[in-house]
Amino acid sequence: MADARADKAFPVSWDQFHRDARALAWRLAGEARATGGFDAIVAITRGGLVPAAIVARELDIRLIETVCVASYHDYKTQGGLQVLKGVEERVANIRGGEGAGVLIVDDLVDTGGTAKVVRAMLPKAHFATVYAKPMGRPLVDTFVTEVSQDTWIYFPWDMGLSFQPPIRDGAPG
Repeated sequence: MADARADKAFPVSWDQFHRDARALAWRLAGEARATGGFDAIVAITRGGLVPAAIVARELDIRLIETVCVASYHDYKTQGGLQVLKGVEERVANIRGGEGAGVLIVDDLVDTGGTAKVVRAMLPKAHFATVYAKPMGRPLVDTFVTEVSQDTWIYFPWDMGLSFQPPIRDGAPG
């Protein structure tokens, strides 16, 4: 299990994340030209929603689907994986099936657990993440920045001036 109390912290601002997600789109534009483009995006929730929206805008992809996999619990540990919602059959079967012509987007590949589950659903899809750690890196086709395995990334949706626990955890509103 990965632990949020990693040795190193990597806080990412909204501006930086937007730049990094656009850099991902720029790299994917070259891939799209080489392979005939992407017909759909599958965003891995929840972290993949924001970069998927940015990539969809930049590459003019209108068909956006989600796959919902729970892996992190209590913002502290990565535990057992649970598929909460699979990929719609119509999207999975584009270009003959198995995810051909589909772009999978996530914010981060960490240990690769979630990536393995989604790859099994769409083995022919192109998998892209904004950030990649060494354990998960072999599972993605395109990424922007590699960070060490012992680094915890604090995404902008988790941050205020300091870490902000979700309201559901009793944080003052």
